[in-house]
Order: sequence, then C-alpha cells, then structure tokens
Amino acid sequence: MSECPNRKELFQHINEVSFAVDDIKLYLDTHPCDEEALECFEEYSQLRNEALKEYAKHFGPLTMDTVIYSKADKWDWTQNPWPWQEGGC
Repeated sequence: MSECPNRKELFQHINEVSFAVDDIKLYLDTHPCDEEALECFEEYSQLRNEALKEYAKHFGPLTMDTVIYSKADKWDWTQNPWPWQEGGC
C-alpha cells in the first residue's frame, strides 16, 4: 500500500486478520504440532503486523508496538479520535 489507504477499509482488514490470528491461536492450544495451522498463523500474523504498521503510518498507532511507524513527532495518542469514536474510522 503506497498511497493513503481508506481508513475504514484498513481498520476492517485489521479486525479480520486479527480475528483469524486469535482463532488460529486457540486451535494451536490444542493442536500445537499442526504444521499447516502453524504456517497459517505465521501468514496471518504477518498480514496483521503489516496492516498495523500501515495504519500507524497514515492514521496513528493502534497498538504500542506500532508507535515507531507513526509519522508523529511527538506522543499524541489523544490528538485524534479513537477508532470507535465518530470520525475515527
């Protein structure tokens, strides 16, 4: 994603891949040796991390570990609406 993405669509994508990561983690709790599930977990984790970095780059960080990807030159978590507030996404 080189140009500014649609905020709502990117946030929805983050929610979808996050759900997949969480779901696969639950499966892996009972099937830790399932190689296919492990590969799927790695793939969706990477997609989630990339989407979180992209979101931080354009709209500010959603998680503490993506603050460094934000364009902000100061700590400004409270300057913009949160994703669940009107105007946030």
